[in-house]
Amino acid sequence: MKLTPVMEKYILHWGEMGTRWGVNRTVAQIQALLYLSSTALNAEEIAETLGVARSNVSTSIKELQSWRLVKVVHLLGDRRDHFETLKDPWELFQTIMEGRKQRELDPTMSVLRECVLDSEQDDQTPKDVKARMQEVLEFMETLDTWHKQIKSLPRPTLLKLIKLGAKVQKFLGAK
Repeated sequence: MKLTPVMEKYILHWGEMGTRWGVNRTVAQIQALLYLSSTALNAEEIAETLGVARSNVSTSIKELQSWRLVKVVHLLGDRRDHFETLKDPWELFQTIMEGRKQRELDPTMSVLRECVLDSEQDDQTPKDVKARMQEVLEFMETLDTWHKQIKSLPRPTLLKLIKLGAKVQKFLGAK
């Protein structure tokens, strides 16, 4: 695949942003390449286009598949696996958010619940510390509930909500 300078800039920047989000640079670049590509690409095409090792592509593709961001596509007459990513930015965002929730928020809430329960039998932990742990758990559970509600909204409704922004404050009568 031949990249234009604009496509290169996009892919390189996405790779840089990936590192800031805790994602390997090559993983992020492959996702960006597949996002920009009009057709599904095989591993050799990805490696050649990005100038990375074929083994790095394989490892990165597996990671992207674990996030449900890349799927295998088979082309008639070609035995190789080809790969494509989600093209809808909304669906891409929701998939990433769900993956992060499962990998980061859910395990953290589990440990917090254990800490709060354990602290009830613990007379060595100060009450103010117990209260702060409980506050963090309640905050994260509130976020979890909000996430469930938001992800169930139809896209047009969600878009309206996002565009409302701070105007929601007037509707709620909050200051």
